[in-house]
Amino acid sequence: MKATMFERYGGFGSVHRLVLAFYDKMLDSDTMAPYFDHIDMPALVDHQTKFISQIMGGPAHYTNQVLEQIHRNLDITQEAFDEMNAILKETLEDFNFETGDVQLIMADIKSRQPYIVNTN
Repeated sequence: MKATMFERYGGFGSVHRLVLAFYDKMLDSDTMAPYFDHIDMPALVDHQTKFISQIMGGPAHYTNQVLEQIHRNLDITQEAFDEMNAILKETLEDFNFETGDVQLIMADIKSRQPYIVNTN
């Protein structure tokens, strides 16, 4: 049986380290940092670890409806979404993800844009 991307990259421990590095970069971004001013970062890191794990074929599960609920009142702009994508791609590359795997993860995230970006 072929290993999932989640298994090939080391499971939750490895994804957790990736997510920590991702949020270090997000908090250094002038565009992104304000979104996290009043956020419980340990809880967010836990949720994001599960979400990225799901995309990689891991056992966690988040529906688009849950994503929409979570992001509904955050006023996330297209600019912020694009910045987040750039930071995530850079972080995946920093962690030596294969190009094809980076592309798969980024395509999944971009497909969820309507549930994250607030167009009101």
